[in-house]
Amino acid sequence: MRFAHVVLPGGDGPVLVLVEDGEALPVHTLVPDGPRTLEQLIAGGGPLRDAVRDAASAYRGERTPIDEATFAPAVLTPPSIMAVGLNYAAHSGELNLKTDDTPTVFTLWPNSLAPHEGTTSWSRSLSEAVDYEAELGVIIGRPARDVTEDEALDYVFGYTVVNDITARNVQYSESQWCRAKSFDGFTPVGPYVVTADEVPDPQDLHIWTVLDGHTMQDASTGTMVRSVAKLIAHLSRGITLLPGTLISTGSPGGSGYSRTPQVLMRDRSTVTVGIDGIGELTTHCRVVG
Repeated sequence: MRFAHVVLPGGDGPVLVLVEDGEALPVHTLVPDGPRTLEQLIAGGGPLRDAVRDAASAYRGERTPIDEATFAPAVLTPPSIMAVGLNYAAHSGELNLKTDDTPTVFTLWPNSLAPHEGTTSWSRSLSEAVDYEAELGVIIGRPARDVTEDEALDYVFGYTVVNDITARNVQYSESQWCRAKSFDGFTPVGPYVVTADEVPDPQDLHIWTVLDGHTMQDASTGTMVRSVAKLIAHLSRGITLLPGTLISTGSPGGSGYSRTPQVLMRDRSTVTVGIDGIGELTTHCRVVG
């Protein structure tokens, strides 16, 4: 199944919709007291998801074309956003940063979440070195603590697309990366969350970035230093990954900052990051001041 948070024409606030064949069906209308957010759907567990699936199969009413809706972030209130750096050798090499024996882990702040087709703006005085990073997002479906690598994927609810936008000048000036990657709108997520049963192998996905019409990143998730399963096993050691937790799993090579000359996000740039089978996530850029 494929879910999104959207504002429907004439609707109030974002609601969770099931997306099938380019059409949106509000999930809360399918089952009694149905979920209005992805987090509520995840909290309902497998029985609720099965009920939504069955109800959608039997539904014969009207649906809304998804292109008439306005997207909200694919996750609205995750209990935490955990990000992994330097998880592709090509990316760590181009940034002249060492890939350690254990994953580089940092958090992203909820104010940074942004939707598909949203506009992310920043001050020129803040940064003139704002970069893109296409990443596979993993959403945890049930509490995971001290899980093994072999069982880790059983705890995944679904997958999404993340653009881990980064102010490189801030990243290189501070020992912690959280702030450089957590300015308002710096974590676009979406447009969809695809349930895990539709992604047989998260290490066999084409991932890419197109900036202003030019392909900048073009890789496979199979080139991760540490697989999704390894990351979940590592992150869950001594820490309970709560349902709805978003994990951003790192970016492949091709960053704009490392190029000569540099190719960075600028005023009126449009950047699209995509992953086969999951979706394409577009962000419009505005630089002020």
